Amino acid sequence: MDRTIRLWNPYVPSQCTGMLRSHTAPIFYLHICEEDAKIISVSTDNTVKIWDAEDQSCLFSACSKASGIKGELSACLYAPAMQSLYVAADSLALLYLELRPLPERRLVVSHLEPVLCCKFNRAFRQVVSCSEGSVIKVWDFETGRQLFEFTSAHGEAAITCLTFDDSGRRLVTGARDGCLKIWNYNNGHCLHILKREDKCDEICDCTYVEVNKSKYIVAVGWDRRINVYFDSTEELHRVQKPQPFWQDDITQGHKEDILCVAHCPPALLATASYDGEIIVWNMSSGCICCKLHTPRPPDCAMGGAVDTSVSQVVFLRTRMATLESGAATLIFNGPQGSVNFWRLLSGARPPASFTPSRVKSPISSIAVTADDLLLYAADRDGYVYVYSIKDYALGSPEQEPPPYMHRWRAHIKTVVSLEVIDEDRVLLSSSTDCTVRLWSLHGEYIGE
Repeated sequence: MDRTIRLWNPYVPSQCTGMLRSHTAPIFYLHICEEDAKIISVSTDNTVKIWDAEDQSCLFSACSKASGIKGELSACLYAPAMQSLYVAADSLALLYLELRPLPERRLVVSHLEPVLCCKFNRAFRQVVSCSEGSVIKVWDFETGRQLFEFTSAHGEAAITCLTFDDSGRRLVTGARDGCLKIWNYNNGHCLHILKREDKCDEICDCTYVEVNKSKYIVAVGWDRRINVYFDSTEELHRVQKPQPFWQDDITQGHKEDILCVAHCPPALLATASYDGEIIVWNMSSGCICCKLHTPRPPDCAMGGAVDTSVSQVVFLRTRMATLESGAATLIFNGPQGSVNFWRLLSGARPPASFTPSRVKSPISSIAVTADDLLLYAADRDGYVYVYSIKDYALGSPEQEPPPYMHRWRAHIKTVVSLEVIDEDRVLLSSSTDCTVRLWSLHGEYIGE
């Protein structure tokens, strides 16, 4: 009766989280469209409004007289596929929703080609991004100003991954030419080129690790092997070629292209491949600790073609440190937009798995806060979803997804990387739409 729509978080019922005010008459009908976070409301003066539930803005407003609708409005139905609204009165009317144009800021790009990887350098408080056009750019984190760039870093090959050494002074990049390069990225000088002599397969991911006081660069890709390069400024002959392959890697390793790698101190390494297999390694011994397989969606027909590839693996390090055998300690993306939690220390227990609310495309990137309390998952449509995982997958198998916080449209194309910068409470994202952006942990836009 007070013409206000109130939004509530069911976990915090003491006060509403939002109030939508625009109607000039009492509201008698509400419809929530979960597919794309829309709320439809109808008031007694025959006014129809469509709201965005995420940013709590009014997207569309129509009165019956202006829209040529005769009679009292009795029901509405929103069709997300057509982005239109069916209205029942004396006759059935169809109203098309015209979305407002994107803000002008979204037209600004960080690169001229799709961004394929991006990371924050804590030592110098800079952001480094690399593009499909083999361009490396260095940005000032505080101002967003571009400090430096160098082109043709890997010739004409796209740069697919990057990492920093433990001091943050050197940049390591991997590319589709099968090479790793170590840079002084403040002046663009290439210090070393690392590659296998027998193969030049695409490198998909790389990371920098320290095990038993020795430092290594680990690279994975289309050669389906774990390439470990010793990092030393004195013994250069040991740097440019990978170490001998682990015996378990040769006999029991991946059978498909390896898409990603993640490290958990002191000596655990996780790799995931195109066929959905995740292998956890002990780097001290080179032995396999366990093998995991992406769960097949229950509603898929047997034998049907399903994309089970895993492109991101993340360790929950605080849980690994406490050695709680019942808690999920590894997160990875899966088929049909799912996010999977696995209990590494409990053997064959089934994983916890859920699909982010309203997700329409596969999850492309995952990040967690340093305390492992919040999960950020991004999809190929550019949306970022936020979940509270503080009490999720700690013991018995989960039947429900973790508490959903919110989502927002961060980019207009695939999000290729997410990174939580905990000390500043911001989220760094990059996308194939050629942009690199900063957000608050609640989704407020900060800068590009």
